[in-house]
Amino acid sequence: MEVLPGPVPAAGPVAVLGAGAWGTALAVHAAHRLPTLLWARDAAQVAEMAATGSNRRYLPDIALPAALTLTASFDAAVAHAAAGGLFIVATPMAGLREMLQRLPDGAAVLWLCKGFEAGSGRLGHEIAAQVNPSLRAGVLSGPSFAQEVAQGLPTALVAAATDPSVPARAVAAFHGQRLRVYGSTDPVGVEVGGAVKNVLAIATGIADGLGLGLNARAALITRGLAEMTRLGLALGAQTETFMGLSGLGDLVLTATGDLSRNRRVGLRLASGLPLAQVLHELGHVAEGVYSAPTVLARAEVLQVEMPITRAVVELLQGRLSAPAAVAALMARDARYEG
Repeated sequence: MEVLPGPVPAAGPVAVLGAGAWGTALAVHAAHRLPTLLWARDAAQVAEMAATGSNRRYLPDIALPAALTLTASFDAAVAHAAAGGLFIVATPMAGLREMLQRLPDGAAVLWLCKGFEAGSGRLGHEIAAQVNPSLRAGVLSGPSFAQEVAQGLPTALVAAATDPSVPARAVAAFHGQRLRVYGSTDPVGVEVGGAVKNVLAIATGIADGLGLGLNARAALITRGLAEMTRLGLALGAQTETFMGLSGLGDLVLTATGDLSRNRRVGLRLASGLPLAQVLHELGHVAEGVYSAPTVLARAEVLQVEMPITRAVVELLQGRLSAPAAVAALMARDARYEG
């Protein structure tokens, strides 16, 4: 990993837009270091967090630092970080477009959401280029469960943007003994890794739920990484990105970690529960469910073969049962690995 070019800029204020688990966790971390504001759309949620000193819906066991500013005013959030600060968009993928449209021209922004936008099939950097090309924009990703970041457990992330000043701002804001931030100039690869690993985690959860064993899990993760890399390269990513934190690292964590929502979706689908019931019981967004059809559609346009992703989509759409999806994958013709 190359050292970030030039001096790391002085850390400015941080505005986190979105008070889900991940946004709250990162705001908790940043508030111990910098002037940090956490924005939530729901004024009632903000009032409850202020009254209880915690985000009881998403991170009930984590105390919010007294230094963390809470607000439901988007104007206040913009004013907090507009002058030399950093915006962190912590909404689901469906909310990214609106957030980027509302930010001031030239703002430095990183988003945490992982996936392709439903309908348009765009990645985050493509949305930014379309709606607000003046933004200094990128993505912050990597193997990270919100609960562990909020607890201060060791974590490593990667901040990626074509403008190297943006990863440098992320390093200035977040890098320390508990949270390491690496820089990258390959937002395409980082975003593809973050999107596809959620789909592959569903597949791995299904295999584990069916009791297929550790051999099957290793095969799914390895061949899933190959799918992810093929799609990324077709979109212009760098090969080495998929061997890093946002590729292999995030895939292993999400496919095997007990805190993974996408893995839990796969486990429950393997037990025979209908998808609607699984999502209702989960209570949180599992991005892989919503991004899987878009990942497959983007791959088909580029003529990229993604058999594991296809099997997950057919299962989610009710065209295959979990055992039939596995059988279809195992029945594929033999081929060279490369």
